[in-house]
Amino acid sequence: MSCPGCTPPTEYRRFFDRRLARRDARRYRRGGLPKTARRLVALAGDVTGASVLEVGGGLGALELELLEAGAAGATNVELSGGYEEAAATLLAEHRLGGFVDRRVADFVTEADSVGEHDVVVLHRVVCCYPDVDALVGTAAARTGRRLLMTYPRERLLTKLGVRSTNLWLRLRGCGFRSFVHPVARIAAAAEREGLVLDERAASGPIWENAAFVRPYGRSAKTAFVPPPTT
Repeated sequence: MSCPGCTPPTEYRRFFDRRLARRDARRYRRGGLPKTARRLVALAGDVTGASVLEVGGGLGALELELLEAGAAGATNVELSGGYEEAAATLLAEHRLGGFVDRRVADFVTEADSVGEHDVVVLHRVVCCYPDVDALVGTAAARTGRRLLMTYPRERLLTKLGVRSTNLWLRLRGCGFRSFVHPVARIAAAAEREGLVLDERAASGPIWENAAFVRPYGRSAKTAFVPPPTT
């Protein structure tokens, strides 16, 4: 990453590692998506035939749900390669391997290689990136119809919790940090790219979900192309 204060990619990979990926996979198999992700699936509406882009999608379970709801294909851009093995296993179990293009990259710096998609998802990833304007603005620019986000609620309790977590990480020598970005700044970054707020609601004491739409909508300029098989 090139932005001031950005976490080095190696620290993301250290925090979001294979062990975390396997744990997430076990949780998904036992209980499905967490509440916040289920809400984003609902906010997506009718995704029949739609292309989906998930930024920081990790394991990719949310994409699986959208594909099974009728989406045509998905692209997952994830900074940590620690998820790839568990994600491949999960895709095989659902027989959806040919419908997801998984990329290990920093979405902001590699965005030129990512085309526009009908539905773009940032589930619990805004809090992981220091440059919220770049992250949300770049995602919004690639949104054909709906941009869905989950981010921390802008509350004193949440800020104290994130501060404590960051202190714990620093004491452990981990360079990864979390952020509680101003909601007004998140919204402004999306609105500068022509999106408007459709719905915003708390999802428990920590998280908030929001859906932004492009007025009158437009189909994605680039259709989903399945990744090559090996």
